[in-house]
Parts: sequence; structure tokens; C-alpha cells
Amino acid sequence: MEESRNISTGTVVKATGSWYDVRTEDGTVCKCRIRGRMRLKGVRSTNPVVVGDRVDVVSEGDDRVIENLHPRRNYVIRRASNLSKESHIIAANIDRALLVATLSEPVTAPEFLDRFLVTCEAYRIPVTILLAKSDLNAGRRDDVEYFRAVYGSAGYEVVEISAATGEGLERVERLTAEGTTLVAGNSGVGKSTLIGRLCPAQEIRTGEISQSHRKGRHTTTFSTMYELASGGFVIDTPGIKGFGLIDIDDAELWHYFPEMMRAASECRFFNCTHTHEPACAVRAAVESGEIALSRYESYLKILDEDEKYRK
Repeated sequence: MEESRNISTGTVVKATGSWYDVRTEDGTVCKCRIRGRMRLKGVRSTNPVVVGDRVDVVSEGDDRVIENLHPRRNYVIRRASNLSKESHIIAANIDRALLVATLSEPVTAPEFLDRFLVTCEAYRIPVTILLAKSDLNAGRRDDVEYFRAVYGSAGYEVVEISAATGEGLERVERLTAEGTTLVAGNSGVGKSTLIGRLCPAQEIRTGEISQSHRKGRHTTTFSTMYELASGGFVIDTPGIKGFGLIDIDDAELWHYFPEMMRAASECRFFNCTHTHEPACAVRAAVESGEIALSRYESYLKILDEDEKYRK
């Protein structure tokens, strides 16, 4: 007699690469594996199923197997480390992203921020930048104001936060009250500490800064989705060192810098690349300070450094 098959739909809330925790529509969380053939479908990704995915789970006796992946609304994707032709999807079906940055202990590189922001713009994911560890910035207000000016003029909300003092957490709670929010950033910027403040019932590991390199240690090993008391969900992600872009054409890259998009309508040539053409309104805006030089430099570096991957 053939064993009965029960099918249920749910959301992936944790992905380790071998096992997947899926919260089904009745609120039950079950551990699942995936069908081997799923690895052959879709984009060339190191991880075929990710946190946030909607999936169909088949019960076969005591086993639970993910058999079908629903279409994704969006996702955050980067080039896989050391694998130029492979991609790594961080999370899917996201309503907003919180990008956590710090001015010290560790220092978040502007190019990392800009690459992440470009990806979110490409997949239409709203981003709020959280300038964390504000309790350490008392003596560097000029740096804080410059950071605010750079990203505020680009069109992003910047919220100063401190998990130690509670500054800015009320705003973060409002942002995460509904939908699914991805929290991302380098190791050591305080992502897990922040999520621990948002959902204190969860036991979330946090780490310290490496004194030898002043960089964060990885404490989140796998992406995990947590449910908040408000009804919203947050996704904690492992710290990201680099963020190589993938599937974004050179000619489209500037479309994902909002301040460049606003200025480009005044360029002489409709297909201006904003690198060398005469009467380029974007370069003029950089020279006048309307567009931050650091943002423009990130644009040029992305064009230059990623060119070999787009051939």
C-alpha cells in the first residue's frame, strides 16, 4: 500500500544548506530537506532555497521534503565568494532592509554600503541605514553629520541607534512592526545585538570585536527569521565581508544610484555613462558637491572591478 503524501505550504525561517526550518501556515515549524533536482533549476546559485522563500512541503511518513519553490517577489543577491560565475542569495520576499553601519569598531567601508544599496534598488527593496553604536560617536559629530549628508542627499533615511542606550530603537520597532525586514551589515556592527533587543525572548548569540584587527567576529552562522511581538518578522544574516554585484549591466548601474538618476536627465547624451562624456550633468553635480564624491567613486569602482565578471 502506497504511503500517503500530505502537502503543506510554508515559509523558510532558517537555512543551513542541509536542513531547512519551515513555518507552515498553521504555525508549526518543521525540519526539511530539499529534493536534489531543485539544485538544477533557476539561477546558478550556491543556495537554491533561502530564508523567506515560500515553499511546498511534502510529508512522507516521518520525513519532510521541500518539493516546490514558489516564485520570489524579490531577493538580495551577491556574487558568491571566490566563485565569479555563481551567486549567493541572502534572503527572499523582503518588504524592507535595514543596513547596519558603524564609523568605528569596525569601520564600514562606503563601497560596501553602496554595493548593498545598489542591489536593493535593483530589486525595489526600500532601505533604511542604521548608524549603529552611536554611544561611541560623541567625539566625532562631524563624521556623523557627513555620513548623514552623503546618504540623506542620496535619498536614504539614516537613523542613529545604540543597543547600549536604546537610542533610535523606537524608530526601528516602527520600521519592523509589519512585513519582513532583512537586517544586514558587516560582522561586528551589532546586527544580532539589535535583533536581540527587538525580540528578547530569543536567545541570539552576539560577539566581540577582534582586538588584533578591530573587525567583528561572525556570530550568526546561518540566516534566521524571527517573529516579533508586533507581528512582523526580521531576518538576521551572517556578517558580510564583501558584496560583489551580479546580473547588473554596466549601462544600467547608474540607474540604481538615486541621486545620479535625478541629475542624469540634464546630461547632453541620453546614453551618457557619466564617466567621460562632455556636458555630463552627473559629473557636474559631483564637482558642485550635490552628489557626494564617495558615492561617485563607488560607482566608478563597481564599473571597473566588476567588468571582468560581466564579459
